Amino acid sequence: MSDVHANRMTATTGQLAATVVAAVFLLVGVLGFIPGITTDYDTMTFAGHESEALLIGVFQVSVLHNIVHLLFGVVGLAMARTFNGARTYLIGGGVVYLVLWIYGLLIDQASTANFVPLNTADNWLHLVLGVGMVALGLTVGRAAAPRST
Repeated sequence: MSDVHANRMTATTGQLAATVVAAVFLLVGVLGFIPGITTDYDTMTFAGHESEALLIGVFQVSVLHNIVHLLFGVVGLAMARTFNGARTYLIGGGVVYLVLWIYGLLIDQASTANFVPLNTADNWLHLVLGVGMVALGLTVGRAAAPRST
């Protein structure tokens, strides 16, 4: 009798981490389009700092901002299929978020340069995401992710 699990690929901890991060981005992207979870939903613009919509009443969002989260999640899921892809997603994505954090600190939030849009809460979340993703990418290994049986 053969083991049906013998031919299944085993995800590494890095792949699992990238999958979880990507799934969170997908969830955030979807939640950004749900009135109630996103307050002042009727003020949401496609892009720009004029959007007053706030995800969970804290993080400024726009249609573009939500689409970026969705795309970041889709890319993450695709890249999580391999260990090297997962690691690249975590480290590269973390660097992108660190650059976005710096950008958010440098621009005037009321200017047209704030096209995503970003507020102070977004900026500090981007710092945490950037540091967290880079740290995950550098620390998770090729060991198989633990499975529950």
